[in-house]
Amino acid sequence: MADDIRYAHNGAVSLAYEVFGDPVLAEPLLLVMGLDFQMVWWPEEFIARLVDAGFAVVRFDNRDTGLSSHFDPVRRPSPWKAYFGRVPPAYTARDMFDDALAVMDAVGWSSAHVLGGSMGAGIAQALAAENPQRVRTLISCMGLPADAGPIRTLRYLRPGVFRTLARIRPGSSDEEQIEALLAIYRAIASPGYPFPEQWAREAARVSHERHPRDPSTTQRQLAAARAHRRPRLATITAPTLAISGQDDPLIRWRGGRDTAARIPGARFSLYPGMGHAFPRELFEPIVEEIRSVTTGTRPISA
Repeated sequence: MADDIRYAHNGAVSLAYEVFGDPVLAEPLLLVMGLDFQMVWWPEEFIARLVDAGFAVVRFDNRDTGLSSHFDPVRRPSPWKAYFGRVPPAYTARDMFDDALAVMDAVGWSSAHVLGGSMGAGIAQALAAENPQRVRTLISCMGLPADAGPIRTLRYLRPGVFRTLARIRPGSSDEEQIEALLAIYRAIASPGYPFPEQWAREAARVSHERHPRDPSTTQRQLAAARAHRRPRLATITAPTLAISGQDDPLIRWRGGRDTAARIPGARFSLYPGMGHAFPRELFEPIVEEIRSVTTGTRPISA
């Protein structure tokens, strides 16, 4: 369904991306992935529904993930030290914003609708605030306000999932590392819906084969976020939709509600049973909501 892997460039950084649909005639939609996840974790069935709804969809590997440029591994990474600004950044969040713009430039898009999930929601919010001419519509999913600051951000996080994640210690074999990726996804998936075992296992396998996970990527991406001034969400003028899962194991649903409250005219949608990922059973209503905000209409279900 997708074209072959293509590459955009932001200075010395190479960014792998894929195009689905017609990037010239269809509505442009850029997907921005979250912390330390590759673009293959955007389900192709979800993307296919977006294409059927009239979008050309581009997904890409953030720097330090997948087939994009990687940075030197850290021997003993400390994500929490990075979170609180105690680790020198290898790059900044502004560099990651510019990566997204470089992908858009490579596709030939002067502007696009931007959908970000988790950390990608923060990148999407910042792009809408700092590069308003490039963002037609903002869709912030499973996120929290990008201007919350490190201490206030902690209030949105659910601590229990971090204990679960800390117990996942992958072995050295390929199969053990694939199982660890599967366990990470299981920990954040939607508790109100069946776990997509077959799809998630395949995504974990593809992710590992593309590039084995480097735990220090989490540290570098968190340090990057701390090395950039927080955008003011009140300045965003793009039509905005914030989506949260009521049962998100990682980020409390108030993160989406408060994001929408900070952006003039934004709409907030809450899905019971949804976690820190879109369950297959919700693809149809979520795509309808995305279509409605990009066209300025109300969703059929509203």
